Amino acid sequence: MLTSLDIENKRFAKQIMNGYSVEEVDDFLDEVGVEFAKKTKELTEAFKEIEELKASVEHYKNIEETLQNTLIMAQSTAEEVKNVAKQKADQIIEEAKASSKKEVASLDSQVLMKRKELEDLQKQFDIYKAKMESLLISQLELIKEINKNEDAI
Repeated sequence: MLTSLDIENKRFAKQIMNGYSVEEVDDFLDEVGVEFAKKTKELTEAFKEIEELKASVEHYKNIEETLQNTLIMAQSTAEEVKNVAKQKADQIIEEAKASSKKEVASLDSQVLMKRKELEDLQKQFDIYKAKMESLLISQLELIKEINKNEDAI
């Protein structure tokens, strides 16, 4: 690669006739060397900036990839939480249904027992009522008997 020093140090063979002015050629070479040095420096800075920009782009690509992975993970986690919540809700509903069925069966059983108790009490009342009626009839008969005996005296 040609450097600015190569340009500055370049010397041409001198010709006696129709040659260039050595001073003008040297001045021009100095000017070209300075411009070449500036352009080389600019090019080096541009390459450096390109490398920095590439590094920045790579950094942002990594951040983007991380964010995408995080978003995917968050969506996956949200879906998983949603599914777990639905499963728990379904389980709670099933448990509530089972519990309510047991409770209904228990209450039905209690109702049957209370009806049987009521029937037993009604039978006992009917028996008591019949006994009382029989007792009252026998007492009435006894009073009639006493009244007959008193009338006969």
